[in-house]
Amino acid sequence: MIRTFHPIPLKKIKLIIFDLDGTLIDSELDLAIGVNAMLRHYGRKELPIEVIGTYIGDGAPMLIRRALGDPAHSEFLQEALNYFLLYYREHKLDNTRAYEGIGEALQRVGQGDGVPRKLAVLTNKPVRVSRDILAGLGLAECFVQVYGGNSFETKKPDPLGANTLMREAGAAPDETVMVGDSGVDVLTARNAGLWCVGVTYGFAPLTLQQVPPDVLVDTPAELARALTVSEMTEQGKRRQK
Repeated sequence: MIRTFHPIPLKKIKLIIFDLDGTLIDSELDLAIGVNAMLRHYGRKELPIEVIGTYIGDGAPMLIRRALGDPAHSEFLQEALNYFLLYYREHKLDNTRAYEGIGEALQRVGQGDGVPRKLAVLTNKPVRVSRDILAGLGLAECFVQVYGGNSFETKKPDPLGANTLMREAGAAPDETVMVGDSGVDVLTARNAGLWCVGVTYGFAPLTLQQVPPDVLVDTPAELARALTVSEMTEQGKRRQK
């Protein structure tokens, strides 16, 4: 069900920025396997997949820090992070898939009822592996730009990445939508002055209750409808009858 809290002026939208993990792709299992491979390597107890899922969203360094219980030694933390990254790069597409319907949703959203929009990705995941995953899943051509957690000095929810994408696309904040599965994405949108759509099918739906987006959807198909002018206009007409 599409829940609209603040209607987005869809006819004005020129740029849509997507989160990656939990929004476009279901990468939880491969990330969890990589984390547990790192834990085994250092003689630590493995963690349940659902626990690791709650650690995803703030970038690989924070993921590993949380999995290790916030270790005090920075050198050990960096060594563990490097081990995880090497393992994950080799196994990043073992189980990772685009969410069902995402490809079709991106096509519809990008067309924008005949007025093409620019689509981009802003993730806290390292940029190289992010681009490799999108290419491997056949989604790379949908996006004009992909930035990761190591593309800038700061990560989401800092607005630097979103501001850079807007500048490159020639879009103003009120002409831009951020789409994501967590409160981090909503905060990014708020910090940059953007509209925001939250998706509940991702890794962190509970955080969307703490930081509500402008629109909330449950499936990629609903995401496409929520960002398509003709669909939302027709939905509004049905509600008025």
